[in-house]
Amino acid sequence: MMGPAHSLSGAAAWLGVGAAAAAAGYPMPWPVVLSGALICAGAALAPDLDHKAATISRSFGPLSRWLCEFVDALSYAVYKGTRKPGDPRRSGGHRTLTHTWVWAVLIGAGASALAVAGGRWAVLAILFAHMVLAIEGLLWRAARGSSSDVLVWLLAATSSWIIAGVLDKPGNGSHWLFTEPGQEYLWLGLPIVLGALVHCVGDALTVSGCPILWPIPLGRKRWYPVGPPKGMRFRAGSWIEIKVLMPAFMILGGVGCAAALNVI
Repeated sequence: MMGPAHSLSGAAAWLGVGAAAAAAGYPMPWPVVLSGALICAGAALAPDLDHKAATISRSFGPLSRWLCEFVDALSYAVYKGTRKPGDPRRSGGHRTLTHTWVWAVLIGAGASALAVAGGRWAVLAILFAHMVLAIEGLLWRAARGSSSDVLVWLLAATSSWIIAGVLDKPGNGSHWLFTEPGQEYLWLGLPIVLGALVHCVGDALTVSGCPILWPIPLGRKRWYPVGPPKGMRFRAGSWIEIKVLMPAFMILGGVGCAAALNVI
């Protein structure tokens, strides 16, 4: 999938979780609905950190370009070190390590631990990073081109500061789901895990599939490209993605948001 579809699917997924949480008796305060949807939209772009030409590679200037090169090399090394005889030889790490459930869980757990241990500044950093990605993904036309990067960073920084301030207020979500002392913002890793998994599911629908189940071996492969039957897959950027899936994500996200906020 392309970046905009990934971000839309991430936001829609979190809004769906909000609807499910409300139905289960754990309603999200509206700041959690909003911030979680934006974090999930950004996190749904993050697995492409192994691709030097992806949206995330240019989102933070030279830092993200260097990080993409490092993650690509790391992913390739892990692929070579764990492949089975049925896994093909390859020259890069795209759609390997960062496109697995293991990576999603580790990144989400790390973000939760950082938020709990680092307090407000850690929460701001997590919000800022994902807000930049969300803007790049959801507003891709306006954010296109290097000349707009500074504006995107300023918008992300301002939004993160405002949202963090709102979340800090009693009853607004810092203790949502995890209510014990010292568990403030422990939930922050959940939309990050969800966003990464939604990205993998989206890529699984495309021609190449996605090795989301690694390291669980399937037959002679450890990096089995999971996906539907070949005839049901599509190419990234095809009309199905743009004219069918993206509108569907918008509709599902709207319904999920209304249900999460008890409007319907």
